[in-house]
Amino acid sequence: MWFDESTFYQIYPLGFCGAERENDFKEVRHRLYKIEEEIPRLKELGVGAVIFNPLFESVRHGYDTVDFYRVDRRLGTNEELKRLVGALHAAGIKVALDGVFNHVGREFAPFKEVREKGEDTDYRFWFNINFNGNSRYNDGFDYQNWEGHPELVKLRLENADLQNYLMDAVRFWIREFDIDGLRLDVSYLLPPWFFELLRRTAGELKEDFFLVGEVIHCTNFAQHLCPTRLNSITNYECYKGMLSAFNSDNLFEIEHSLTRLFSSEPWALYTGKRMLNFVDNHDVIRAYSALKEKRNLLNLYTLLFTMPGIPCIYYGSEFGMEGDKRDCDIHLRPCIDEVDKSAHPELCAHIKQLAAIRKGSRALCYGSYKKATLSNKYFSFVREWEGERVIVAVNISDGAPTLHIEEGEGVDLLTGERHDLSALALPPFSAGIYKKN
Repeated sequence: MWFDESTFYQIYPLGFCGAERENDFKEVRHRLYKIEEEIPRLKELGVGAVIFNPLFESVRHGYDTVDFYRVDRRLGTNEELKRLVGALHAAGIKVALDGVFNHVGREFAPFKEVREKGEDTDYRFWFNINFNGNSRYNDGFDYQNWEGHPELVKLRLENADLQNYLMDAVRFWIREFDIDGLRLDVSYLLPPWFFELLRRTAGELKEDFFLVGEVIHCTNFAQHLCPTRLNSITNYECYKGMLSAFNSDNLFEIEHSLTRLFSSEPWALYTGKRMLNFVDNHDVIRAYSALKEKRNLLNLYTLLFTMPGIPCIYYGSEFGMEGDKRDCDIHLRPCIDEVDKSAHPELCAHIKQLAAIRKGSRALCYGSYKKATLSNKYFSFVREWEGERVIVAVNISDGAPTLHIEEGEGVDLLTGERHDLSALALPPFSAGIYKKN
């Protein structure tokens, strides 16, 4: 499918476009053009799909939705979003939106009606309300929220009227904006039948519609990666494993996860399935900030693009920008105008090359995974698909080890040079992607 072979690019629109931190619900600001201006650059980088974090009307950060049918006025209008998606499609780039179905903001109209009418409205059944309690906002009733955040009101998805409302919104997004997929926020809290409802609803309009679930816990979600539910989930285990392994000079850590998740062992969890891989996103510290040895930055992205799964880049990180979680994550979500695009040109060039290599390799898009050699500071693995054999080797140290992988030669797809894979010399802080002859 198109998503299996794409390089994804994640954009947090409210940050990318420089929106105000809080919505005043007054005039519309027209800022989506900032994303449209970047389309030629994204195409050149090799991006095949974009994931937009929340961009519908909200109070603050987008995950406190107040209107599923209107683009946040801090960004622009529905017509401008429609034009943006059309421009991305014209450039050959698919578009996925953030589907926030677990909770809404307190200004969501049905919840406002509950606040006004209490038990005298049927909207009370859209939420988990306790009329014998009281909220922190002194509503005269209490309600279930998302993980202790009372500004995020949990939805009662079992309600049929609510289901119809949400599915009508999904149909509207597909018909009005022509989107190609959804990222499901906190999907680990959504019931499996809801995935199936989404799949049926979206599939009626787009058979190849992409559904990726946000899963932040190291749990077994593999049963939900199936034709009737999800296509993919976020790979937090390997995100943590990559950075920890690189920072502790212990590649056993990430290799353990790769074998546990993707190998041919009978106990491997996600063999033949493709998770959405990343080295940072809108919720975690930027990769360049997190990486202790900055000379391993290119190696980190080489691993991201060659391990099993779908690579996803977070906007700005292709320039090696820094960012931490201070001040409600505001430093993780800057305006694109504030990003220094000239800081690390070698990284942009490397990502562009990696995206092209992966797109041209069925083994890297679909192939099996098998460990070849492993030490604390270097390792190699094999990806294979229908006769195509690719070997990836990574050295995160200032040493120059020689790896004895297998007999034969391979061409390094990064440099075009031929190498003897039975005695492969790896320079310090380097990696290679070798196509076996």
